[in-house]
Amino acid sequence: MGKYKIAWLEGDGVGKDVMHAARIVLDAIKLDAEYFPGDVGWEFWVNEGNPLPDRTIDLLKKCDCCLFGAITSKPKEEADKELKDELRGKGYIYFSPIVRLRQEFNLHTNLRPCKAFPGNPLNYRDDIDLVVFRENTEGLYSGVEFHPLPEELKKLLLEIHPKMSRFRNVSCDDIALSCRIFTRKACQTITRQAFEYAKKYGYKSVTVVEKPNVLRETSGLMVREARKIAREYPGIELWETNIDAMCMWLIKNPQDYGVLVSTNMFGDIISDLCAQLVGGLGFASSGNIGDNFAIFEPTHGSAPKYAGMYKVNPIAMLLATKLMLDYLNETEKSQRLINAISTVIKEGKVRTYDMGGTNTTLEVAEEIARKL
Repeated sequence: MGKYKIAWLEGDGVGKDVMHAARIVLDAIKLDAEYFPGDVGWEFWVNEGNPLPDRTIDLLKKCDCCLFGAITSKPKEEADKELKDELRGKGYIYFSPIVRLRQEFNLHTNLRPCKAFPGNPLNYRDDIDLVVFRENTEGLYSGVEFHPLPEELKKLLLEIHPKMSRFRNVSCDDIALSCRIFTRKACQTITRQAFEYAKKYGYKSVTVVEKPNVLRETSGLMVREARKIAREYPGIELWETNIDAMCMWLIKNPQDYGVLVSTNMFGDIISDLCAQLVGGLGFASSGNIGDNFAIFEPTHGSAPKYAGMYKVNPIAMLLATKLMLDYLNETEKSQRLINAISTVIKEGKVRTYDMGGTNTTLEVAEEIARKL
């Protein structure tokens, strides 16, 4: 019996390929763990009407944390068409497994480090060291959506909000509504996590990225709570930037920023931008962290056309593995892994196609394992 119980969710497409790479490295580093495979992904949606079966939720509840590969996710109409014939028309609704997991286990903090590795030919600049903290359970991803808009809800909105009047003569069938829901507690939690990280690792600033001049109530709440939290950390500056301006400044002067904090959708947007500055999604790892559980994943998709070809870059997955080791307080193993990854990137002898190389996913993992 291993010291740790780790749920092992490979998912779809190249998720299986990069998880194979992660296992090579974990075995080489001799993590004292037992791995428990679970069902998640598109085939379970197609065959069962549920991409995240209840048995998988039960499995995760028995584990210390989870390593997650990648999943295929498609729009509502496409998802409905791919259901087995006998499941269609029975009320099954596709919902992203990773979003559901974040909400089910209250994984409120999404941590996405984006650091330029010396020797990476894909770096925008070599002096970039960004860390994005994204609120992970609320905002526009809360899942509170309507189409068509219920008549009683439209009537209520017309009564209580003057700006709804411009939609008075639009039919309910022609209106879709998504709710951007923030709670004070979630705003406080994600901001505090960002400041604690900045304090622990010596970052001089935390930048809150929102749009309070337009989204006055939701972004306004986030910015107000960030200002309150900032007072508790006098050695760290709070910078405030609008989401659109932030995208511009990240292209112009990314080296000026350190820790960024935002809510769910804006955090999603800037974390992909930050990832591209340091080589793209092949270098983008993510930790979904709650009070009692965490899930670690690369942020790339399942890339079905490459499934089983062992072509894609495994470094994002291995960086997610490093985040898992940090979470488990396996500091020495985490440091050895990041050193090995850095060395292989700097040497430039073993590279996947995205970096201009010809090596496979597993060859990169094996080279990193050798450096351990």
